Amino acid sequence: MFERLFTDGSTIERYRTAPLLDERLRWLGHCADSGARQCTLRSIAGCQLHLVRLLDLQVGDRIGITRVEAAAQQWSLPGVRRFSRHARPDARQWFVGHALRWLRFADMFADEPCLPRHGHADEVAIFANRMRSERGWAKATVRGCCDAVDHFFDGLDDRGITLDSVCIEDIDGQVAYWHARGLGRGTIRCYAKHLRSFFRFAEDRGWCMAGLADGILAPRFHPGETIPKGLNRDEVVRLLATTEGDRPADIRNRAILMLLIAYGLRAGEAAGLRLDDLDWAEERLQVRRPKPGRTHHYPLSRGVGQAILRYVREVRPRRPERALFLTLRAPTRPMTRGAVGDVVRSCACRIGVVGRRRSPHALRHGAAQHLLDHGMSMKEVGDYLGHRGVSATAAYARVQIDTLREVGEIDLEGLA
Repeated sequence: MFERLFTDGSTIERYRTAPLLDERLRWLGHCADSGARQCTLRSIAGCQLHLVRLLDLQVGDRIGITRVEAAAQQWSLPGVRRFSRHARPDARQWFVGHALRWLRFADMFADEPCLPRHGHADEVAIFANRMRSERGWAKATVRGCCDAVDHFFDGLDDRGITLDSVCIEDIDGQVAYWHARGLGRGTIRCYAKHLRSFFRFAEDRGWCMAGLADGILAPRFHPGETIPKGLNRDEVVRLLATTEGDRPADIRNRAILMLLIAYGLRAGEAAGLRLDDLDWAEERLQVRRPKPGRTHHYPLSRGVGQAILRYVREVRPRRPERALFLTLRAPTRPMTRGAVGDVVRSCACRIGVVGRRRSPHALRHGAAQHLLDHGMSMKEVGDYLGHRGVSATAAYARVQIDTLREVGEIDLEGLA
């Protein structure tokens, strides 16, 4: 490996005689298999060499983040780091990131115990475990609920209030605090719902006063009270125009955008597509929708199919992963829903779109509105988008211009 990265014999010898040779070579080989370029592999090898020498690492050692950060601090001193004139301002963060990835791969990283952020971390952990095991909550649901409860207890710790002495005024004060910070009613309603779940559990365990859960009042919230903010067709055309180049990123991003625009996919649904979901012989696309828990099949349009085919043939890395969309930078891995969102946001910024309309869901809203404007019924649009019921689609009728015009032309027989 080192013979491929370096030409100087003394440099190769220095890398080969340093400690943990096998562990370093295994990580370099893994990075090379993941698509890392030669210059990246040389940087990783240099980081490994500095780390083993600065910390005097030997076989069997396990180190934590504190020692890694100390090594990064020492590495950044003048005279230690080479090529300092080319170093970025976040060089220490770069060093720590490479070091941690290698140590975890080699099973040499020791997790350091985290200090609890408040005095009721044990109660929150018990609540989380019970919700997972008995209620079957998803990990994301448990994490969101526990984050809200942790924020609540952070505020109590600042005032020296314990769980057994919490009263309804303390809870109302925290809800009012988030309202004053400018959070929307929907967000505050979700926050209050999470607190209600925890305090109902705490009451059953005898941790707090009875009746607190029933006393938590959330702001009034009417589903569908806001108008969906989608992109109009002119904006969609300009959005696609940002990906008309021949760069690998443009070719991949165009395929992603066309899927979102044509089928109104959610970001997670686009990220979850696999090569096996494309039936080229039958010209059919299969989409797994985790939210309603169903699988939908669509006819594969010619434009979308050509965009995907060009991406697969010219850009997609030759990797064993079956995920359709992969990252272009090493380490090569399947794109996440966040990465799909970043693609839409970056393209939307280039055409001047601001606010919430710079999201994949804005393209979903635009697709729904486009179908309604062309005469499809609510049921047909809901089935196309994978909605569970017509109520999820009904919000788009409030911005269907033709329908509003019909309402405006009603003869009120002199009442107006």
